Amino acid sequence: MTTQIDTVLYTGKTRVVGGREGFAQSSDGRLDVKLSPPGSTGPGTNPEQMLAAGWSACFIGAMGKAAAKLKVRLPAETAVDAEVDLGTSGEAYLLRARLNVSLPGIEREVAEEIAQTAHNTCPYSKALKNNIDVTIAVV
Repeated sequence: MTTQIDTVLYTGKTRVVGGREGFAQSSDGRLDVKLSPPGSTGPGTNPEQMLAAGWSACFIGAMGKAAAKLKVRLPAETAVDAEVDLGTSGEAYLLRARLNVSLPGIEREVAEEIAQTAHNTCPYSKALKNNIDVTIAVV
């Protein structure tokens, strides 16, 4: 069952022309990037890198909320190194992801609780959980 939105907080609007060999622009002009196929030598980024960046940023926000509930402050050096794989299984294209969370100075058990809570609350994680293979690791 899908949970419905009661209040829209923000709507990201983009237009992509040319697919993986085109360009993407946001309606407000803040995003304006060339696109290139993954692994190519083209001048642009690709959807997998953009997903990794967007998910990581959202995940750090979710960790901040999780840490606040535990009365822990996230260190300034908090980081998420995301890896999003594009692959195939037979004829189907699939994604797989790993989020490697760095919370320097936070006890490992607490860091793992923060990361798991964030994974349960981050909208990107919720959208992808049980849809693609996801690994969350505190490094």
